[in-house]
Amino acid sequence: MKTIAGKTILVTGGTGSFGKAMVNRLLKTKVKQIRIFSRDELKQELMRIDYSEPRLSFYIGDVRDRDSVDNVMKGVDYVFHAAALKQVPSCEFFPMQAVMTNIIGGHNVIESAIANKVKCLVCLSTDKAVYPINAMGMTKSLMEKVAQAAGRAGSAGNTVVSCVRYGNVMCSRGSVIPLFIDQIKKGKPLTLTVPEMTRFLLPLYFSVDLVLFAFTHARPGDIFVKKAPACTVMDLAQAVKNLFKSDVPINVIGIRHGEKLYETLVTREEMVRADDMGDYYRISLDDRNLNYALYFTKGDKKEIQLEDYHSHNTEQLNVKQVEKLLLTLPEVVAELKNWK
Repeated sequence: MKTIAGKTILVTGGTGSFGKAMVNRLLKTKVKQIRIFSRDELKQELMRIDYSEPRLSFYIGDVRDRDSVDNVMKGVDYVFHAAALKQVPSCEFFPMQAVMTNIIGGHNVIESAIANKVKCLVCLSTDKAVYPINAMGMTKSLMEKVAQAAGRAGSAGNTVVSCVRYGNVMCSRGSVIPLFIDQIKKGKPLTLTVPEMTRFLLPLYFSVDLVLFAFTHARPGDIFVKKAPACTVMDLAQAVKNLFKSDVPINVIGIRHGEKLYETLVTREEMVRADDMGDYYRISLDDRNLNYALYFTKGDKKEIQLEDYHSHNTEQLNVKQVEKLLLTLPEVVAELKNWK
């Protein structure tokens, strides 16, 4: 098992929701230094003031710029790569920006980690990378392929490059729960897309657990998925209303461009080589080489007997269960205290 004590760790995109949650977890250990790498100087300054922690070091840079990545990577033992463009609409309107950050930026981080002999790199991906229908999902899917290619080619040397894939993180920036709460506070109707649409429910601390599990167990090219419950967006909206004792109406606006009725975390093709590790799936690297016969003239009958793992067929929570889960989120608890 890898040890964090005395090590230097880099978190790209470290001022975001995940980055702060990971930093909070790492600061409870005997880590030597945590490097925060991002391009937003205001967020870095606010985080510097808020934490006032000598083990935190802040680096201005952009994953698109290989020189700035190389600069922050020197002397690093482990990397958690969270920097990304994550909003579906902005990536749809500006797809080349998503390409430059999510694909080229991911490639820069991976290549720099290998060149600097980093021991372990975990790249964060999303359920939208599976059967992608929008630019955000497509670029994150290709980031996964870049990470796996490094493992397949053996180019990583002693650097173990892996990925994690998870669904919507509850209460993260731009997610629907803060939107619902804000609409309730303003007395506005809750807006939801399609009542029967389902989404995985993953508290932020579970996403950190997933990344640390990958950090501990990864082999080159692995993708890890944490099993998670789901619910319909209608039940989620009703649960939020119940907790806030709100009677605002719910307006159904219809599915938006680039959205799916449900999200998939593991495809049936991946399930063929997935290991069930209890709370997690490990999707092993597809290690076929450049012998094209393995792609075009040979098949596997097992693939048609399996089913995707998605938000329609995972454990479904009812309204009361969603309420209980919401009450485990510090952000919701804080909002409720202010509301009362």
